[in-house]
Amino acid sequence: MKNLFIPFENIGKKPRLLIAVGWVVLVLGIWFLSSMGERHLFPSPQQVLQGFTELYNEGLVVHIGSSLLLCFSAIAIAIVISLVISYLSTVPILKPVAITISKLRYLPLTGITFYLAILISDARSMQIWVLVVFMSTYLTTSLLSMLNAIPQEEFDHARSLGCSRWEVLWEVVVKGRIDYVIDVIRQNLAIVWMMLVTVESILVAAGGLGFLIKNSDKFMNHGRIIALQIVILAVGLFIDFILNYLRKAFFRYSKI
Repeated sequence: MKNLFIPFENIGKKPRLLIAVGWVVLVLGIWFLSSMGERHLFPSPQQVLQGFTELYNEGLVVHIGSSLLLCFSAIAIAIVISLVISYLSTVPILKPVAITISKLRYLPLTGITFYLAILISDARSMQIWVLVVFMSTYLTTSLLSMLNAIPQEEFDHARSLGCSRWEVLWEVVVKGRIDYVIDVIRQNLAIVWMMLVTVESILVAAGGLGFLIKNSDKFMNHGRIIALQIVILAVGLFIDFILNYLRKAFFRYSKI
């Protein structure tokens, strides 16, 4: 028991399972206690379950599909843009472009939507490109850090084999770091998924989980809001699990 409170202590699967179960029981206990009485901080479990039922009857699955389509459309475009910019940052004349895009992550979302509204008239395209711009800045930052972390020995090894500069870029950076790229995408995808609620409010008619939360908040239905938060968290964790599983399946000898 004492080992559970020692830093860097290695424990087995059974103690880890017991710790996880203990935390779940603690959280559920706090939830039950905080939802008791006439005035309470969180909605009761019964209200949340009722919220799940109402959401399902109102087409929750369709709204999840709409949010996933929006998310994956934006991610696909952002990945292509970020990878091209990051890989070409190894060319001196193009490196300032990549660094500048990386610094744009400090721009507020309001400023981004203002300029995109001038350029794009279609609301759905507006949603996609807001997420693309938002994710590209963070994804480019992570990819640049990945490139800077590549040991110089790997470049020297490729050159000693007679590779040209462009072949070194392809073999060491592009092919040699695919597993790292998948992990970077997995981490940055959480940012896009988190921003869905805000972005989907741009076009209410398209539906989505963001629309459901906004509508539930409008009518002060806290049971539905908590239920939607659980759905969003569960879908996000499932996507994260799939990407991590694919990385480990295709790159079994990855050191990540």
